[in-house]
Amino acid sequence: MPRLKTILAKSIDPDEQALRDILKANIKKYRHRRNWSQFTLAAKIDISTNFLADIEAGNTWVSSQTLIKFAKAFEIEVYELLKPEKEAVHSDHSPEMDDAKTLVKRFSQDLTVVVQENIEKAVDYVKKQYEIL
Repeated sequence: MPRLKTILAKSIDPDEQALRDILKANIKKYRHRRNWSQFTLAAKIDISTNFLADIEAGNTWVSSQTLIKFAKAFEIEVYELLKPEKEAVHSDHSPEMDDAKTLVKRFSQDLTVVVQENIEKAVDYVKKQYEIL
């Protein structure tokens, strides 16, 4: 005879399961970085330790409000909880280096756009001053 839990268990979509796996890994990662127990984190975001354990086991999903509470507790943006962990190419490679490289690259791209726009404005100004068309 099938167990009641098995009968009541819904089949989880593979994409949803993948998202649950990402969320549980990130919650564990950020919790461990702060050396918080499940009890400590649960208290900070006002949920039960059983609910947190179910989330970290990938057995349950969370509301958007709970995601926001996690993000605030960890002092991160909500999307970071759902962002897959990059596989490190080298053992000495850190996520912080990726963040710094991404920031420098984005700054460089933005600066290039601003400089190009200002050069174009300066050229237009000179053309108007000297009536060059």
